[in-house]
Amino acid sequence: MSQTSSNLKRGLKNRHIQLIGMGGAIGTGLFLGSAHIIQSAGPSIILGYAIAGLIAFLIMRQLGEMIVEEPVAGSFSHLAYKYWSPFAGFFTGWNYWIVYLLVAMTELTAVAQYIQYWWPQIPAWISVLFFFVVITGLNLTSVRIFGESEFWLALIKVVAVISMILFGLYLLFTAPAHSTESFSNLWTHGGFFPHGFEGLFYMLAFILFAFGGIELIGMTAAEADNPKKSIPQAINQVVFRVLIFYVCSLAILLSLVPWNQLQLGGLEKSPFVLIFSKLGFQWAAHLLNFIILTAALSVYNSGMFANSRMLFGLAEQGSAPKFLLKTNQQGIPYYCVLLSAALIFLCVLLNYFAPEKALSHLMYISVAGLVLNWAMITITHLKFKKQIKIHQTKTSFPALWSPVSNYLVLTFIALVLYIMCQEGFAESVIFMPIWTAILYVIYRINAAKTIR
Repeated sequence: MSQTSSNLKRGLKNRHIQLIGMGGAIGTGLFLGSAHIIQSAGPSIILGYAIAGLIAFLIMRQLGEMIVEEPVAGSFSHLAYKYWSPFAGFFTGWNYWIVYLLVAMTELTAVAQYIQYWWPQIPAWISVLFFFVVITGLNLTSVRIFGESEFWLALIKVVAVISMILFGLYLLFTAPAHSTESFSNLWTHGGFFPHGFEGLFYMLAFILFAFGGIELIGMTAAEADNPKKSIPQAINQVVFRVLIFYVCSLAILLSLVPWNQLQLGGLEKSPFVLIFSKLGFQWAAHLLNFIILTAALSVYNSGMFANSRMLFGLAEQGSAPKFLLKTNQQGIPYYCVLLSAALIFLCVLLNYFAPEKALSHLMYISVAGLVLNWAMITITHLKFKKQIKIHQTKTSFPALWSPVSNYLVLTFIALVLYIMCQEGFAESVIFMPIWTAILYVIYRINAAKTIR
């Protein structure tokens, strides 16, 4: 078997890339994680998603400029390795891999909660185990089959969210004069900022989690038919996805029912399902629960794909064992898929021993790793721009407002770290330098073995 990245098959069509990009942006963070944020920020959650969406878009343009020039396996780990330092590439790749294991576990845990909406008697770990086997099987087939599965999973939730927006608008415009369904719900129940600006500010770390999958577009570059065309198209649509799927949907849903009448009860309840149930549309609530289930499966499916490709890229640059470079006849790095799956299986055990706390713990830890990922991408881009300036190279998909946008992103990340310290994430922030030190020690050991 070939042990080069050329053995990966370029089987992802433009439509696959577009829907994978959308799939990464619509998941648990919107449908499930927004419950806690609504309680704390009220209608101002809409502004929060718009702000975080802008930051995410700037990061994607920075990543996009680099991967369009070098569409390789490992994405930004390879770029950090080349333009920053070998340790930066090592750290970025392994941090991303670990974080996406946690993200996959988070989505898989969320799946169990959506199943229990219909069948509360089914233990969470059984649902988790079933979908774990199904998604792992999909990722061991050809990349084209993965692309098709993700295309349809993502298409279901895209069509569903658009339909939900249209249905919500219909309810608002056809509501009786004295009905509780009104756009005025966005400002009449304590104002747009019912808990002041601080209520929104301290939720930005939670909002950030919703955008943790958009960099998945970068992981598809090595297997895209025409990355120089499909990658820019997918990235440029991020801002529209944010406006439609986050800002518009939340604005309409919070107009249908006043935010302070939603007794969400924590992370385990979806505001989307509860709102339609409260309006008396039980059929809509059941349909929506199915849509949210496909959303979580979509992000989990994409996460498994991203994990295996990052591991493959790490093996290519000498930062992971060489046996991970082996691929089957369909071009699937099957050892990478199986190793990632083996660790994701821990999610089954977590849901068996601590089903009530599983989702919140996984979400909190994931945010810390996502913050590090985004910081590494934007700093790597600064290094990249310095190199192309020296060589007077012109890129085909330049980032917006660089380097100002890079420093804006880093400032936002610093604010998020501060918020994490104030909102119960302090352990995650403290663990960041410890985690960096652990990876550095492993890197030095690996480097010493390579020299020998």
